[in-house]
Amino acid sequence: MPTNTTTIQLRIDKKTKNQAQDIFKKLGMDLSSAMKLFLSQVIRTKSIPFVARTENGFTPEYEQFILDQSADIKKNGVKFKTSKAVMEWLEN
Repeated sequence: MPTNTTTIQLRIDKKTKNQAQDIFKKLGMDLSSAMKLFLSQVIRTKSIPFVARTENGFTPEYEQFILDQSADIKKNGVKFKTSKAVMEWLEN
């Protein structure tokens, strides 16, 4: 009896695969189940089901905004007394 499944091959470096498998194991699933979950969410949301973030925790666009604003601050000699004041300035 034929099955209604197909195979996907993915080439990835061994270190990445092993690190991902370790994480998924802690979450109670194997790599295949995690990939099925990912693809199901792509279908459900019709998009990538997560927000890409930089190592600093920001979206690439917001991080670039911060870098641009920081350069502008340095160029114009703006000074802040606290990090809270910086964040308030960035949000306005």
